[in-house]
Amino acid sequence: MTLRDFLERFRPAGTPGAAATGVPADRTAERAAELEPALTRLADVQQEAARIRAAAEQEAEALRQNAAREAARMVDAAREHAPEVRRQAAAPLLREARQEADALRAAGDRTASAIRERAFQRMPHLVDLAVADGLRLTGREREES
Repeated sequence: MTLRDFLERFRPAGTPGAAATGVPADRTAERAAELEPALTRLADVQQEAARIRAAAEQEAEALRQNAAREAARMVDAAREHAPEVRRQAAAPLLREARQEADALRAAGDRTASAIRERAFQRMPHLVDLAVADGLRLTGREREES
C-alpha cells in the first residue's frame, strides 16, 4: 500500500457541512471503472500492433531473401555475359590495331620493294666494281709471283 492510498482514506467523501447519509464515494474504483474499457482497447491495439510488426518483420525478411537471390542471379548473369561484353568492347580496338598493323606491313613491303629495286638497279655496277677489284688483286698476285 502506497502513501497516496493511505492518505486517500482520510479525504472527505462529501461536501463540508451537515452530515449526509450515504456511502462515501470510492474514487479509485470509479477511475478504474472509467479507464478499464479504454485500457482494454489499448491492450487490444498493442496486441494488433505487435502482430502487424511481426508480420512486417516476416515480410521484410522474405523481401531481403528475394533481393539476395535476385542479386546473386544478376551477378551470375553478369559473369556469364562478361566475356562477350569484353569481346565486343575490344573489337573496335582490335580492328584499329589490325588496320594499323596492315598499314605498317604495307609500308614495310613498299620500303622492301624500293630497296630491292635499288639493289637490282645497282647490282650491275656493283658487280663490275667487284670484278675489277678481283682482277686488280689477281693482277698484283701475278706480278708479285
